[in-house]
Amino acid sequence: MSHVPEQPDSPRNTFCGQTRREFLWEAGGSFTSVALASMLASDGFLSSQAVAADGKTAFEGPLAPKSSMVTPRAKAVIFLFMYGGPSQVDTFDYKPKLYPLDGKTIDVDTRGRGGPKSQGRIVGPKWNFKQYGQCGKYVSELFPHVGECVDDIAFIHSMTADSPLHGSAMLMMNSGKVLSGAPCLGSWVNYGLGTVNENLPGFVVMLDQTGGPISGAKNWSSGYMPASYAGTVMRSNGVPILDLEPPADLDRMTQRKMLDHLREMNERHMADRLDNQDLAARIHSYELAYRMQEHAPDAIDLTGETEETRELYGMDQENTRDFGRKCLMARRLVERGVRFVQIYSGGNHNDANWDAHGDLVKNHEYHAGNTDKAVAGLLKDLKRRGMLDETLVVWGGEFGRQPTAEYAEGTGRDHNSDGFTMWMAGGGIKGGVSLGTTDELGNKAVERPLHVKHLHATILRQMGLDPNALTYFHAGLDQKLVGVEGAQPIHELI
Repeated sequence: MSHVPEQPDSPRNTFCGQTRREFLWEAGGSFTSVALASMLASDGFLSSQAVAADGKTAFEGPLAPKSSMVTPRAKAVIFLFMYGGPSQVDTFDYKPKLYPLDGKTIDVDTRGRGGPKSQGRIVGPKWNFKQYGQCGKYVSELFPHVGECVDDIAFIHSMTADSPLHGSAMLMMNSGKVLSGAPCLGSWVNYGLGTVNENLPGFVVMLDQTGGPISGAKNWSSGYMPASYAGTVMRSNGVPILDLEPPADLDRMTQRKMLDHLREMNERHMADRLDNQDLAARIHSYELAYRMQEHAPDAIDLTGETEETRELYGMDQENTRDFGRKCLMARRLVERGVRFVQIYSGGNHNDANWDAHGDLVKNHEYHAGNTDKAVAGLLKDLKRRGMLDETLVVWGGEFGRQPTAEYAEGTGRDHNSDGFTMWMAGGGIKGGVSLGTTDELGNKAVERPLHVKHLHATILRQMGLDPNALTYFHAGLDQKLVGVEGAQPIHELI
């Protein structure tokens, strides 16, 4: 018990043997001292006591800004995730020899959700292609607006992944592993670089209006890293972040006092290094939530955007409004220092996403129609604001689709992880180029096959991180996003 020494001749006003000063100090577990402790800490008087788990190193919040490992070309990533697997031969991988083969059964090795097959009925492309831009890139009529941006885009036509199944393929595209429990790409970026805006999360996820993808939150989890690096789901309408607002009877002053009390507890538990580390991390999370209550609504407030900007993103049309709003929000978030934004097109199951097992035309016209104008609007808006050079935009799904029909009838295609298309734009990536090829059917990567880990390595490299040196020690290994064996960035695109 702490005691305030009395002056020898001072009058003694006691309550149960305590002076008034002692009573005020002891009341409420010393709560009356919290405000003073907070003020002293903010002025640096107590900062020497804030140490990490080793008891020596000064403690820094998990999202404190860090120096880049290599010269960065991008400050932020916007990953446009086409959940379900768009068909490469119907979008950006032009295969003229497929058209006359439509309906014919041929010998071709495929590997989908039903296992390997050695024969199949060809489904010819259902849309025509035309050339766009100075580079003359062939693009399907599904994407006329994106076609206008091809001179700023690098297409990768030889992507490969390890799994043709949604759950494991989603995890691989997001975390580099087919099994759950690993940190996602956005978590690695924020772990390596920290945040430049302490009022917003560093990793934001926006889901499709029909719901989240298969495996749910595992796709934006921080895995074995602290939860501070996990993605924060943000909504495009209403309350931006669920469960952020405090109870109605908990005003801002009360919240502030609670945070100050936590800091005071941190000072009291410095002797226990593990408790101190855990408590400090919790304090950081509470403080971020406290600040987001004020700043997150501003990120989705589009009232200051011009009508021309809204129309650029397709917000004037019913089918493009939702995805367009999210793309515009993504631009506003990266303007405010958010490192990684991921937007999902497609959610739930079946035709609610790009998983076209039945009617390919109905499925892809719906999803491409919902996203084409918004995606192009994002690229054009970033470019005219001088932001495209420092913002890396990534487009693609967890895999592609086969050139053959899955069933005896219909136009549906099965999954294909042996050769599919993704593209990148901005952030120091060359525009107007295409890299790698699939065979004449668009079935398998044959020229410059590239794995998902090479895509991840490229993204990390452009953000200023060395993909083979960025590690996190877990389970006895220096873990990496690109695997313990490592991977090189795609240098031809940089």
